[in-house]
Amino acid sequence: MATIFQSDLDDVEAVLNKPTAFSLTPPNKKRWHMAVTTIYCARAFSSLIAPNNETKTSPVSSSRVVTIDVLEPHPYFPDIDQSSLTELVKEKKLNQLVRFDGVEGIASALKTNLDRGLDGNYEDISYRHDAFGANTYKRPPKKGFFHFVWEALIDPTILILLVCATLSLGFGIKEHGAKEGWYDGGSICLAVFLVIVVSAVSNFRQDRQFEKLSKVGNNISVDITRNGRRQKTSIFEVVVGDIVCLNTGDQVPADGLFIDGHSLLVDESSMTGESDPIEVSPTQNPFLVSGTKVADGFGRMLVTSVGMNTTWGSMMSTISRDSNEQTPLQARLNKLSSSIGKIGLAVAFLFLVALLVRYFTGNTYDENGNVKFNGSKTKADAVINSVVDIISAAVIIVVIAIPEGLPLAVTLTLAYSMKRMIADQAMVRKLSACETMGSATTICTDKTGTLTLNLMKVTKFWLGQESIEETDLTSVAANVLELLHQGVGLNTTGSIYKTTSGAGYEFSGSPTEKAILSWAVLELNLDLEELKRSCEILHFEAFNSTKKMSGVTMKKKGDQNTVNVHWKGAAEMILEMCSTYYSFSGKIEPIDNVEREKFGQIIQGMAAGSLRCIAFAHKQIPVEENEDGETRRNMKNNGFALLGLIGLKDPCRPGVRNAVEECQYAGVEIKMITGDNVFTARAIATECGILRPNQDIKGAVVEGVEFRNYTPEERIEKVDKIRVMARSSPFDKLLMVQCLKQKGHVVAVTGDGTNDAPALKEADIGLSMGIQGTEVAKESSDIVILDDNFGSVATVLRWGRCVYNNIQKFIQFQLTINVSALVVNFVSAVSAGEVPLTAVQLLWVNLIQDTLGALALATEKPTKELMEKPPVGRTKPIVTNVMWRNLLSQGFYQAAVMLTLQFKGKSIFKVSRNINDTLIFNTFVLCQVFNEFNARKLEKKNVFEGIHRNQLFLGIIGVTIGLQVVMVECLKKFADTERLNLWQWGVCIGLAAVSWPIAWLVKCIPVPEKPFFSYLKWRN
Repeated sequence: MATIFQSDLDDVEAVLNKPTAFSLTPPNKKRWHMAVTTIYCARAFSSLIAPNNETKTSPVSSSRVVTIDVLEPHPYFPDIDQSSLTELVKEKKLNQLVRFDGVEGIASALKTNLDRGLDGNYEDISYRHDAFGANTYKRPPKKGFFHFVWEALIDPTILILLVCATLSLGFGIKEHGAKEGWYDGGSICLAVFLVIVVSAVSNFRQDRQFEKLSKVGNNISVDITRNGRRQKTSIFEVVVGDIVCLNTGDQVPADGLFIDGHSLLVDESSMTGESDPIEVSPTQNPFLVSGTKVADGFGRMLVTSVGMNTTWGSMMSTISRDSNEQTPLQARLNKLSSSIGKIGLAVAFLFLVALLVRYFTGNTYDENGNVKFNGSKTKADAVINSVVDIISAAVIIVVIAIPEGLPLAVTLTLAYSMKRMIADQAMVRKLSACETMGSATTICTDKTGTLTLNLMKVTKFWLGQESIEETDLTSVAANVLELLHQGVGLNTTGSIYKTTSGAGYEFSGSPTEKAILSWAVLELNLDLEELKRSCEILHFEAFNSTKKMSGVTMKKKGDQNTVNVHWKGAAEMILEMCSTYYSFSGKIEPIDNVEREKFGQIIQGMAAGSLRCIAFAHKQIPVEENEDGETRRNMKNNGFALLGLIGLKDPCRPGVRNAVEECQYAGVEIKMITGDNVFTARAIATECGILRPNQDIKGAVVEGVEFRNYTPEERIEKVDKIRVMARSSPFDKLLMVQCLKQKGHVVAVTGDGTNDAPALKEADIGLSMGIQGTEVAKESSDIVILDDNFGSVATVLRWGRCVYNNIQKFIQFQLTINVSALVVNFVSAVSAGEVPLTAVQLLWVNLIQDTLGALALATEKPTKELMEKPPVGRTKPIVTNVMWRNLLSQGFYQAAVMLTLQFKGKSIFKVSRNINDTLIFNTFVLCQVFNEFNARKLEKKNVFEGIHRNQLFLGIIGVTIGLQVVMVECLKKFADTERLNLWQWGVCIGLAAVSWPIAWLVKCIPVPEKPFFSYLKWRN
């Protein structure tokens, strides 16, 4: 189809569409369009090839410029093209929609049945992908491996080392020749190269890991209708022509047109910035834009554009997920690294000054015992070379002192735990949630679907004040049965699909809607298709967690005088609206105070049996009262007749009691916040273990309105004692979260509805539900519980503590190396004028502590002992007294061994200087290997517990030892080492192994709970 953007064509279009004495048939109308298009194309081309002199004398005005965009239609869709569909919704062109004969015309051109949807066969879907594209968007180019190499290379300390290595290389070759002179400088270059490669590989793998997690997070589930059947599918599987079912909280998955529905309000703030919801209607605004959220109501839409043809797709293609998101713990560790780095810089500066002073005063000697600097007799090249060596050593001390591995350890443990948590049914959307969950002190949880299975079934039915058994349903009065059919079949967002064999039904919608529809169809013989054919819906109000009810205004197609209003919802609220009730015989009886109390007792009795109570109410009004925009007001009037009461059973999840008890044992309070009444809430809470069977419920169980009406002081005072809040609104949940945070709690909250978004955002950790949760709730949350199970919430708590604990292990391990390395190098430099470890050796130790150590300690799995400790809370320092005790004892032991070997090693072991230096290097590295085992358990004396289950840890230990053997035995020139005999290896291993009994003994020493550094603060 040729699409011509020319203002004159609109006039012609209007003429062609204008009603006249005769009507153009579609084929003739199409020929007229083609004729007009041809004429205008010819005029456009003739104006373009007109002689230049004509253009000069009679210039063409800008209004006469014609832009022609020729698009070949897809053979399968000859009557429509993508550009027309894209422009239609993006520009919200109602007149263009009219020219296409409305939504029905677009659906016809797209070969879509508005009732049954697409057939969904492979060939049809393939044609739609070819013609209109897939519902995916182009992602920004990924960062390549060399990007991370460059990031590692431009680190200031690495650049200084490379400069020093280059100078050392130049002077070495000049002094000793190319064959021997490259060892020192070349060794440093090679060691720096290894550090860069390992760092780049780690960051590259982490980036790819976050990319995969991002894809999982974007894979939204969408309700579509295909072949007459409502089904869930991935947002990426939606194609042009699909019928999408939208409910409150859903994300609009593509651009499209409104087919039908009620009270549909859409939040377009993500696209337009407008905070007020926009009403969608068939006549005024039938356009739905991808990426927006359904704020209220429900409806069906016809998809017209997907993927890059939507505004959302174009926008998302320019946005990349920031995998470098810095978590609060990383920020705290960066401060810690900065503080330690400053100490390291000070030590390095003193070290540099001490060595330079010793060198220029003639107190530094070479391997043969000769003075290195002898005034003017020493060559300039030798002086520069010696100064470069001293600067290199000072830089290496800075490299060792700055624990740049801390952020890497956090990233590694977060990436590892995020991957494992997906397998445990929890998807992390925000990195900070992993570590924050480990500090949680209170969890506020929903009931339905989280503590219970969300498998509803109607088990009780009361008509009037009589309980109706299944065998008695056939004797229900015809008028009551008809009203129940209307109240269930029309007042619902669910749907029914009858299988092709006719042998069974498939029900879709929320669990409550499915249970009620199933009961009505199978027990009350509801024929939904026939009901919808015979009735017309005038207005519908969808259920939400604030109203706790849904309503419909309808009339029979044959009855133009009467309008029926039906309400369905929380039994106590519906009862308040009713002044009469239908008896078993079908008569309407008044509800006085005595009758109201009896109905209240019926509701309480069902609730005490853990049943969710739903009531149905009905009222007839004359059609005149429903006109002039009075529909909504009439729906809320009192004077309804109670149709019936039903009780739905939703059994508790298996294992939920154990999960609740596990959290309570770990010092985490569990509070249940539910929309059910007090009796149902109390029964479920007792069954789940949140309340004890004989517990005094005074103050422990409250209603939302009661909590809301407390003064701020009363709420703060009573919030800790509350275990169950019934009949709560989303605002009550938000209020509770705010109160708990004011009292210093770290709060985790579960939520699934759109109205839960404020509480999810306010909480320290927002946990949304993956199955029942709306897209609004998921976007407001930090972690998505994929199976809606409280057991998974307990698993997230365990993983959060594991993340925090793993990072503490690595901090202890790394700070031990920092303490010992700084003490050894500084004391040696000041007293002996040299350092026992060369630049290459120190870089190898740095590689062990930063990357291999992080991998070994940051990937420990959660253990039971983690849940035996109280929560960390907000204020506890990350480096605890226990950690200071452990690391200082190990650090000073290592420093004492190194310095003893430095000053007395040659005489004790009767070895040469080179052998002694190798003994120092080998012992120092093996000390770190043995201390890695100590770091596995901060408080437990048995550091080998569960080690056989951590294959990665054992593998890294093996790799470290293997590489150390190669360094000592094979890389003499590179590492400046000498080969050791078996006895010397035994000495190194023995000295390093002493760290195990030291760790065992030190853990017998008690330490105060109050942090050491708090004693150093000045008291005001």
